[in-house]
Amino acid sequence: MAGESISTRRVHDPPGPNEGYRVLVDRLWPRGVKKQDLHHDEWLKQVAPSGALRRWFGHDPERFAEFERRYRRELEGNADLDHLVEIAADRPVTLLYAAHDREHNQARVLADLIRERLALRR
Repeated sequence: MAGESISTRRVHDPPGPNEGYRVLVDRLWPRGVKKQDLHHDEWLKQVAPSGALRRWFGHDPERFAEFERRYRRELEGNADLDHLVEIAADRPVTLLYAAHDREHNQARVLADLIRERLALRR
């Protein structure tokens, strides 16, 4: 099922095979990446954490659980999240992010949330 194939990848990693629809989920364009060089299908700024939440988190792994709780609350009623769920229902999706930490970032939270929403549809 397509919803089973939601992955995350750093923008600095080369594209892999079978990544499907590639979506940048950062509010700011990643430093050092030219727009023409990033292989992506869409940039959804509004699904990214707010600037205030991003600054509060500061990529501190000790704050990740609280970051996830606050970020999920920010995403309630977000039309771009609904759009991502619709895409993921039909095909594989790769969420692209610029953070260095592969475990403690918004793309991971977003991927989990999309999987949860897809599971509710079944």
